[in-house]
Amino acid sequence: MPAAFFTLCGGIHMLNKSFEPAQIETRLYELWESRKAFSAQPNSGKKPFTIMIPPPNVTGTLHMGHALTMTLQDTLIRWKRMQGFDTLWQPGTDHAGIATQMVVERTLATEGKTRQEMGRDAFIERVWEWKEQSGGGITKQLRRLGRRSIGRVNASRWMKAFPARCGKYL
Repeated sequence: MPAAFFTLCGGIHMLNKSFEPAQIETRLYELWESRKAFSAQPNSGKKPFTIMIPPPNVTGTLHMGHALTMTLQDTLIRWKRMQGFDTLWQPGTDHAGIATQMVVERTLATEGKTRQEMGRDAFIERVWEWKEQSGGGITKQLRRLGRRSIGRVNASRWMKAFPARCGKYL
C-alpha cells in the first residue's frame, strides 16, 4: 500500500491523519503522461472536442482567476470524455507581447539602458530571455495545477501564441 495513505503501526496498516499529495502526484502524473492519458486520438473515429487554454500574461504569475478558469475547463473536458468524445485540452503560452516589452524596458532602465541604445536584435533577444524566465514559471504553475486539480492537460503540446520563427516579420 502506498505510504502516502497508510502507515504501519504494530503490524496494522493505519490511515494517515492527513493526505500529502506531493508524495504521489509527481509519480502519478509522470505515469499518466507516459501512457499518453491526456492525448487526443484523432484517428479514433470519435467526435472531437477541444478547448484552447488561453495564454496567461507572461509578465506575471497565475492567480485564483486562472485556477477557476482551469477548473471549469477541466470539468468540461472530463464531461465530454465521459460522453465518448475524443478530447484535447490544448495549452498555450503568451508570446512576449507589449506588456513584456514594458517589463523589459523597466528592467533596462534600472541598468541605465534603453532599447534604442541596445538595437533591435539585442532588445528582441532580451525580451525572449525574459519570456523564457517568466513564462517558464507560469508553465510550471499550470502543470502544478494539472497535478493538483486539473489532470487533463497534454503538456507535450504546449504552443506559443506567437512562435519565435515569426519574429523576423516584425
